[in-house]
Amino acid sequence: MVSERLYKQLEFIVEIDKLKQVLRQSVVTGSLRNENDAEHSWHLAVMAILLAEYAAEKDVDILRVVKMVLIHDLVEIDAGDTFCYDAKGYEDKAEREQRAADRIFNLLPADQAAEIMDLWHEFEEMTTPEARFAASLDRLQPLLLNYHTNGHTWQKPGVNSEMVYKRNAVLKENAPELYEYVKEVIEDSIAKGYLRR
Repeated sequence: MVSERLYKQLEFIVEIDKLKQVLRQSVVTGSLRNENDAEHSWHLAVMAILLAEYAAEKDVDILRVVKMVLIHDLVEIDAGDTFCYDAKGYEDKAEREQRAADRIFNLLPADQAAEIMDLWHEFEEMTTPEARFAASLDRLQPLLLNYHTNGHTWQKPGVNSEMVYKRNAVLKENAPELYEYVKEVIEDSIAKGYLRR
């Protein structure tokens, strides 16, 4: 007989498949198709593995980082994606996402629900080296996509280099070598007309 625990785990697994339907502002390189949240999370997980050596803290638990980047956007199944430069959207973002976390994570058995909720809060609060490195990757990934799509989302009204620098500032202390690359990309994007100064 199948346990209630397994039923709950499988219900959660089916539910999170909906992440593939949540579209982000970034487009996939080589196309004009919007990236979805599942693709974004997968990309971050690969980046965490490959770029682990660039974390400022050398004893960062990369498995924990991978877990965080894989679950951090699950709340967007209910809350939707909030464009990082949308000040109005950020006004109720925390409340929308907390409601979503309560519903989605609690589909799991209690122990796993608590673990996922803790990881999500850790990522959001950026209080640990793992969370700050995960957040650094979460900032770097769309920067890479923008750079390789001629500044696709940077062309939206109001977005400028100051905003992009501010968004990526977390890398300065938490992945300094990656931050040097970020600065090169931003300055080159300005020179190429992808990004307004």
